[in-house]
Amino acid sequence: MTRSLDLPAMDRIDTLAQELAMLQDRSKRRIAILGSRHLPVVSVHLVEVVARSLAQEGHNLITSGAQGVNAAVIRSVLEVDASRLTVLLPQSLDRQPSESRDQLDRVLHLVEKPEHDELPLPMASSLCNQDIITRCDQLICYAFHDSETLLASCRVAEDMGKVVSLLFFD
Repeated sequence: MTRSLDLPAMDRIDTLAQELAMLQDRSKRRIAILGSRHLPVVSVHLVEVVARSLAQEGHNLITSGAQGVNAAVIRSVLEVDASRLTVLLPQSLDRQPSESRDQLDRVLHLVEKPEHDELPLPMASSLCNQDIITRCDQLICYAFHDSETLLASCRVAEDMGKVVSLLFFD
């Protein structure tokens, strides 16, 4: 899913115009931030700065509860304003690792999915990402080129007409 600066296809012109209008719109948005559990140490600060800045600007952020990118988002937004954060879990809170549960205890808007406890984690995560995408206006995704679940989520978001910013670690 690499992007170039070439002109978009004619069938994407209307979408491009909508995306540009949204970027110029100064109203507060619901921004989803998703990403890899395997966050490179040198990238932690980048994710935290972006999430913190968006929360300080008054945007509401939505993420999942995994380690890596999502944990960095949660940590940053909790420092600014816990009411600006919604976390959707792919399964119940009991199924989350203990290091995640400690952080999730401080989240005001936490949505669990115990009905997905019997699903394999990749399938539950994919369903969770789709739910997150339906709740947002814009998606920021940090991934590797082989992050199949995240790349599929970006395609879903694009198909839904969401503004998608996809940043690669590799």
